[in-house]
Amino acid sequence: MNKFFQAIKRWVDGDEKLKIDNENVNIKSNVTIDESTKYFLEESKKEKNAFQRMTNWFNTFGIMYYRRVYMAISILTCLIMITLLLLTVSFLPQFGNPSNPANNEVSRRYITEGLKETGAVNLVGGLILDYRAFDTLGESHVLFCAVIAVIILLKLEKDQNKKYYLKELQDLSDDEKYYDYDNQVLKFATSILFPIIMILGIYIVLNGHLSAGGGFSGGAIMGAGLILYLTAFGYEKIEKFFNFNTFKWISLFGLIAYALLKTYSFYTGANHIESIIPKGIAGNIISSGLILPLNICVGLVVCSTMYAFYSLFRKGDM
Repeated sequence: MNKFFQAIKRWVDGDEKLKIDNENVNIKSNVTIDESTKYFLEESKKEKNAFQRMTNWFNTFGIMYYRRVYMAISILTCLIMITLLLLTVSFLPQFGNPSNPANNEVSRRYITEGLKETGAVNLVGGLILDYRAFDTLGESHVLFCAVIAVIILLKLEKDQNKKYYLKELQDLSDDEKYYDYDNQVLKFATSILFPIIMILGIYIVLNGHLSAGGGFSGGAIMGAGLILYLTAFGYEKIEKFFNFNTFKWISLFGLIAYALLKTYSFYTGANHIESIIPKGIAGNIISSGLILPLNICVGLVVCSTMYAFYSLFRKGDM
């Protein structure tokens, strides 16, 4: 009996191997194992063999069949899309034909009725955020989806981010460390330029319905200002007022507010219902109905997206 336990111990420790055959299951020390253990080992061996056969099939024929099916589905999808696009193009009016509605009725409506219907002195701003606001909503969501994809691919976890950032500091040369954190000329210039850049971006956003500019251009300027501040002062200071949570809330507020405002506008316009939101006096800062708040939403989304792209590609976090 003592030899039996010693053999079991050697087997558990990996010094002995079980000999499995069709008649009996025994240990190298020739000690017979009971029927339940024998059944368990035989079933385990069968499962292992079945799993091995399945794995071998997937690694050989399975991959081959998967690639063929995937290629066939891809080709079929491309052919369907090409066919739909060609059919759509075939029904479009002839390009350059002066009798096309796009060359007379639509543009004439924008020019002659744009100020009255949108309240925006800047007809381009009225066109983008009123007549074609649905397109602008799609563009904003494209930016949002792009930054979400970058976050999924590049964003580090908190522990990983800390280790990566410390390693990045260790790998920097003295000149690079000096440039990133102790460049007094850059810090002094940024302390002067940063407020000016942000005020200019805000001005362009708020005056997008009155003059050239709007949410996209103003948001890009503000995003560039945040990138400049980050370059001069580093993550420690900028994260005091702009971090990943700030980006999430700004994007959430901007996109939801835009969608809700334009849903109301689309509903009233499609049903010929008079909007309760006044257009105001053309030329005043508070005018043009929903165009001003829509410009603000677009500007916030563009600003935060630009900074998010830069920060994620540089550090893997915000």
